[in-house]
Amino acid sequence: MENLPTYIGIVFGLTTLATVLIFYKSTTNSKTTLVVICSWLALQAFISLSGFYTVTNSLPPRLLFSVVPAMLFIFVLFVTAKGRQFIDSLDTKMLTILHIIRIPVEIVLFWLFVHKTVPQIMTFEGRNFDILSGITSPIVFYFGFIKKQLNRKVILLWNFICLALLANIVVIALLSAPFPFQQFAFDQPNIAILYFPFIWLPCCVVPLVLLAHLVCIRQIINNKNTCNVKKTADTNE
Repeated sequence: MENLPTYIGIVFGLTTLATVLIFYKSTTNSKTTLVVICSWLALQAFISLSGFYTVTNSLPPRLLFSVVPAMLFIFVLFVTAKGRQFIDSLDTKMLTILHIIRIPVEIVLFWLFVHKTVPQIMTFEGRNFDILSGITSPIVFYFGFIKKQLNRKVILLWNFICLALLANIVVIALLSAPFPFQQFAFDQPNIAILYFPFIWLPCCVVPLVLLAHLVCIRQIINNKNTCNVKKTADTNE
């Protein structure tokens, strides 16, 4: 990855930092959460710099060591009492605005495509429409949480749509990577995520974006007070 312009890594690093800080704000500044996330980022940086993830012919793919722990942690949050207590305390306003980071992520992916480290299919010029989530998040934040002109069903629908967009690019990225089960982009595979700092995308940024959607969906369905949006019933008054 030595041939990449420095600014791409810097922009992505700052994007990761912004993602972590916004999530940190949603926890009402939980220092424990910040330490856990930063420690995870540091560990993954060390592993990726060692070249561990660049070995792509193994099964299961080594990249799973960067993804599975985060996914398991999210699972534990939802199935344990203390975990549910934690996620129900999160500020859904901050979790909604967090999705704005998907705009710089998509810009970085486009730059990586230009420099032949990810395929076009992973960009907004291909089959990746995730940038729409980033563009619409400030609109949902403002009209749903500030002006309170959007009811819960609209916020819920938006979260499900954006969750589908996230799942779409995750599948594309996985099937475009140079693993034994690769299906797309054989001429220009997805290799950027095997290197630092882009390993932070699958190990941290994507899990936090996923968690943000799942928490909002849970709070809206359960009608939690922390999800301070207009109730559907209000529209019928």
